[in-house]
Amino acid sequence: MKSLWFVISPFFAMEKRLSGWKRELLRAHGLIADLFVRSEPRARSLAYLQGLLSGCERKNGWQLAEWMGEPAPYAVQHLLDRARWDADQARDRVRSYALEELHSADAVLIVDETGFLKKGRHSAGVKRQYSGTAGRNENSQVGVFLCYGSDKGAALVDRELYIPQEWAADHERRLAAGIPETVEFATKPELARRMIGRALDSGAMAAWVAADEVYGHDSKLRRFLEGRQMAYVLAVASDQRLWQADFMQHRVDAIARSLPASRWKRLSAGFGSKGERLYDWALMPLSKQDGWARALLVRRSIEEKPECAYYLCYAPGGKDTIETLVRVAGQRWWIEQSFEAAKGECGLDHYEVRHWQGWHGTSRCPCWPMQC
Repeated sequence: MKSLWFVISPFFAMEKRLSGWKRELLRAHGLIADLFVRSEPRARSLAYLQGLLSGCERKNGWQLAEWMGEPAPYAVQHLLDRARWDADQARDRVRSYALEELHSADAVLIVDETGFLKKGRHSAGVKRQYSGTAGRNENSQVGVFLCYGSDKGAALVDRELYIPQEWAADHERRLAAGIPETVEFATKPELARRMIGRALDSGAMAAWVAADEVYGHDSKLRRFLEGRQMAYVLAVASDQRLWQADFMQHRVDAIARSLPASRWKRLSAGFGSKGERLYDWALMPLSKQDGWARALLVRRSIEEKPECAYYLCYAPGGKDTIETLVRVAGQRWWIEQSFEAAKGECGLDHYEVRHWQGWHGTSRCPCWPMQC
């Protein structure tokens, strides 16, 4: 009898976990349910979320409709493209839900973009452009995302579809894709500023902002963060120039080469899929003002032919140590893991909508908290 219990007990534990998961999904959906005025799209939105989190192989309109028991994908397409509901309000409520679950005084807001490969020229914002997903120029849409990461886990909490300049100026194309007249061309760092501002204005508890070279290179973004007294660790390219004591500007890679061996320290940027991410790091103070410090952080790989990465840092006194800055730099991987989970588990890249509203509705749905 005792041996039988050892066989049965895992099934009870699994049933308990599934029951808890269902309750939490219903609670999370309840936060946005009233955005759907009619009962049919309200019920369908819950079924759609369940489909995104199911084991359905492809999370496109046809297969999700089949999983939901719909005879055709038209009802799912109507939910995303034409049903009347406010995707931005859904974003705000999902963000609040994520922040409630994951909040931490040392949390990091992380910005990055990801591409969605597309055929044709009619999907909102699509063009031949660089896609990190493909690692080359491809016909794609690009979305800029904001991730909230803490020691409790991470979640994608905001998104903006990048609209290239040629789209912004093409009235007919905009009209066909449902892009509102109020939407103007904005660079990716501008989109990042909007999302960070929304998160901070909503009361998000965060101590840091982290991002890659696209965003670190933008001086307006850096000034914006400094104006909000937000500490940051922002990657920059090797040709980024900084003023030095000789009153001349020098490339950061040249500055790094001039650092003595005593300035380098081997530290872990956190755990990855292959274990600890060990690098050699060096920190060079740049300036101090009103209790805040600016610095250049350099990461060097420990391979036979080392490669370097560079970060501009801004932090209050006491938090400008190399160990703290390395920890924040390492947490930028949270957003890459979130993209992987959203695409691999929730079909973030399986959508087939063309319109502005459909993209913002689709990109909102998979972004639930990813626990550690």
